[in-house]
Amino acid sequence: MFTMLARTALLATLAISIAACNRDSATSSRDAASGPQQALQKSIQLTREGDIGGLIEHMLPPQEFNRIKAEWTNQKDQAPVDDAARKRFAETMAKLTAPDAAEALFKEFEPDIRQFDAQYQQQIPTMVAMGRSYMKGLVQQSQELSSSDKEQASNIIEALAKWVEKTRFTDPDLVKKALSIFTDTARQLDLKTLDEARNLSFEQSMPKLKVSFNSLKKVLALYGFSIDQTLDSATTELVSSDADSAVVKLSYNLLDTPLQSTVEMVRIDDRWYNKDTIDKLKAREAERATATAVPEAAKG
Repeated sequence: MFTMLARTALLATLAISIAACNRDSATSSRDAASGPQQALQKSIQLTREGDIGGLIEHMLPPQEFNRIKAEWTNQKDQAPVDDAARKRFAETMAKLTAPDAAEALFKEFEPDIRQFDAQYQQQIPTMVAMGRSYMKGLVQQSQELSSSDKEQASNIIEALAKWVEKTRFTDPDLVKKALSIFTDTARQLDLKTLDEARNLSFEQSMPKLKVSFNSLKKVLALYGFSIDQTLDSATTELVSSDADSAVVKLSYNLLDTPLQSTVEMVRIDDRWYNKDTIDKLKAREAERATATAVPEAAKG
């Protein structure tokens, strides 16, 4: 349970970092409608709604979005599964959707919770300190992050570390509530077999991702980490702009820690995108071109 929550907290923070934006009262609605700040505002709206499909479409140029959908279909068709995996999936979903599933799961996990409290609860500060130091070391060693990016990442790591230190993830009442959310989510997903899940199209998968993400937000909120509060706290200030580029300062609160960063935006075909996203797409396209060119050269 502890490991799962720690991982989902990091995923939630990534979602915030990707989609964070603002409600800038100083900007007129007409000016914002076609500007970089409005593009960011749309991202936060979609994130709050849990509209993962809409967020992906909003953040990518149309050609790249269509590529993502095509790759989704190709990957689900190519990856093989065996009967053992099918059996595990069916058993898991049956357990999660059974009557009184939350109560039954708590009884199953309760011995592990007690064992964790007895063996590791007092060691949490030491474990967090080690993890904090390791993660900050990785950030400082990164060749891709700027100095400001490193400072931002380190501050996020510090905020998360403090949250983990003060949160008792094995609190029985909170575990019961979290399990209730998980079992309700499984029922809403309504997936009984692995083949059924694998055969979902991109469009069919997105509503189920929305259910899962919104449930994740509920679980994190139980433990004092409200993604919506973080997104609601975000404000922006337009630092500079011209016809095709802009820099926006982003300020927000993560777990009561005030943070700031700058976001570079670029305009492509009258739409604004995060410059880092576009740069990564260009690098990916260059890698594809190189990979295609090598076999062709070998034939020659």
